[in-house]
Amino acid sequence: MVKTVSIALIAVAAGVVLAAGTLPQQSAAGTQAQPVAAKTAFWEMYKPARSWAADLLVLSLGNDEVPGVKSEAGQFGMWTAVFVSPGRQEARTFTYSVAATGNTPKGVSAGAAQRWTGSTRQSQAFRVSDFAIDSDAAYQAALAKANAWVKQHPDKKAVLTLASASRFSVPVWYVMWGSKTSGYGVFVNAMSGALIKGK
Repeated sequence: MVKTVSIALIAVAAGVVLAAGTLPQQSAAGTQAQPVAAKTAFWEMYKPARSWAADLLVLSLGNDEVPGVKSEAGQFGMWTAVFVSPGRQEARTFTYSVAATGNTPKGVSAGAAQRWTGSTRQSQAFRVSDFAIDSDAAYQAALAKANAWVKQHPDKKAVLTLASASRFSVPVWYVMWGSKTSGYGVFVNAMSGALIKGK
């Protein structure tokens, strides 16, 4: 049975804090699992998502942390994408993880379909072709602007979210260090890599 949920409930949750003293994650071959940029994870999730719905659009993409996998420069151990189907009026959440953690297996996992009532001003679905700039490039672009603040707050981790809203003409990466109340955030054009002034 398809559940009805609001856009807020299917938004990507990012920024899980690493547990202190966590041992590095090991792959089946015995090597340490490595973080990946968004596109690497995205295309792995896109394959089963495209099989689910031919009219597939993207609603959001964001990072999560995997204990024992060190994130760096826009690369993370886990990525979560929300895909939507206008024809089905449904949304599905897919996750890609470089290692098993908690209830999340290694590789791609998919949630059940949820009712989607369509784009809103705050959350607009966009085409896969509008996602051109990878997370590591977006991170570097944002860091160039936020560098002074980041150096003063070395304990603040970056959280990246790819999404679209009516106030922007294209999808954007939102790179946030710290929190909205006490942090530094930068918008990066997901098609060109240029910085966008916050609105």
